Amino acid sequence: MDISVKELQEAISIRQQIDNLQRRLSSLLRGAPQRPTAPTAAPARTAPGRFFSPATRAKLAAAARARWARTRGTGAVAAAAPAKRKGQLTAAGRRKLSQLMKARWAARRKAGGKPKASSRKKGVLTAAGRKRLSELMKARWAARRKAGK
Repeated sequence: MDISVKELQEAISIRQQIDNLQRRLSSLLRGAPQRPTAPTAAPARTAPGRFFSPATRAKLAAAARARWARTRGTGAVAAAAPAKRKGQLTAAGRRKLSQLMKARWAARRKAGGKPKASSRKKGVLTAAGRKRLSELMKARWAARRKAGK
């Protein structure tokens, strides 16, 4: 396949014109739902095995445009409604939860609370424990020496 530089430049020019026309067409039809004019060979893919509907692709594109507008500082995002907070407690729910916790704490105080944990630290050997461990280890070493001979 021998392509001259002139033919390659012409192909690039045509491709740029096609891209510009597609951009203009999509900006004109932005408000109307887009339908493919001819059946496509394969659905649009973002990753192997992942297919998105045209509505989902439009949402993704809008989100990307909003992110770019936010980084550029343009007012396009300011016109959009603020996103609703999800998973937050309402003031009434917070108040109710607070009352329930206070009642639980009061009942625990009335019952005498939890039994106090011993003041001894876990994992610290006493002198007697250390002595017993030492004797056991010496006996184990002696048995190994005896078995080795």
